[in-house]
Amino acid sequence: MRAACHTHYGPPEVVSVREIPKPAPKPGEVLVRVNASTVNRTDCGFRLGKPYAVRLFAGLTKPKFPIWGNEFSGVVEELGAGVQEFMVGDEVFGIDQKEWGAHAAYKCMNVKEPIALKPANLSFEECVALLEGPWLALNYLEKIKLGPQHEILINGASGSISSSGIQLAKHYGAMVTAVTDTKHLELAKKLGADEVIDYTREDFTAIHKTFHFVFDAVGKSSFGACKKLLKPGGLYFSTDLGPNWNNIYLPLLTMLSQKKVIFPLPRESKQTVLFIKKLIENGALKPVIDRVYPLEQIIEAYRYVDKGMKTGNVIIRIS
Repeated sequence: MRAACHTHYGPPEVVSVREIPKPAPKPGEVLVRVNASTVNRTDCGFRLGKPYAVRLFAGLTKPKFPIWGNEFSGVVEELGAGVQEFMVGDEVFGIDQKEWGAHAAYKCMNVKEPIALKPANLSFEECVALLEGPWLALNYLEKIKLGPQHEILINGASGSISSSGIQLAKHYGAMVTAVTDTKHLELAKKLGADEVIDYTREDFTAIHKTFHFVFDAVGKSSFGACKKLLKPGGLYFSTDLGPNWNNIYLPLLTMLSQKKVIFPLPRESKQTVLFIKKLIENGALKPVIDRVYPLEQIIEAYRYVDKGMKTGNVIIRIS
């Protein structure tokens, strides 16, 4: 089968598409013929091995897994022993940050892990754009129990996490202020933002308004800069480690403060994917897709995502 493989950390050129043996499902697994995957910020960080903290999960001196890619959609082609939840021919989608392997023509997945029947109202490419982004956004928004009584500022509108975060925040009924650049102001409004701020024209950290929550969905601010935007009892959280990795230890340092930092580690669960599927089917989540590349052009996809300028998701078309 075709797969995008690598054996060491580095720039996009460490990845190459080659033929490798097709996997066989173990008991409790399904073999999925992958139609689509993505290249996201997580893939890029794990490919580089930076920040070095990622090597605790990815491999200290070289990649633990030869194939990256954590989001996939496709068709069940074979069942492992004991599998009753799916049938051959089922259209599925899922996320896997334990074994990875979605940048390949075939992938095995345990049925107890985050895999579900694909939403019927979206294509393979559309539904694969609604996995890691909503999953990571939900990791924070469910933690804070966001509701109609809250005001939240989301730094970002054009990334996969931020575009999902706006939609999810509106699903929970919150008042949303989105910070983005001029090009993406209309996208933020379309996704549901009640107010938008163009960071190219004004410093959002200097506005005279406060919020219950500040969510840096692009990892480009800091608690220090955003603290004055928080109401008493407010929370700041970011998808990034922060300057000097301070988002890891600030939750402890601010535990007794009026304004706090949280940094919950994301956990994969089948229930989350099933919840995402329900939101998609109800129209509460819609995909934002920037570009689509064939697997053979995955190096170009990595180069583009590395620039940090993508809008929503970059899709890899595999079969």
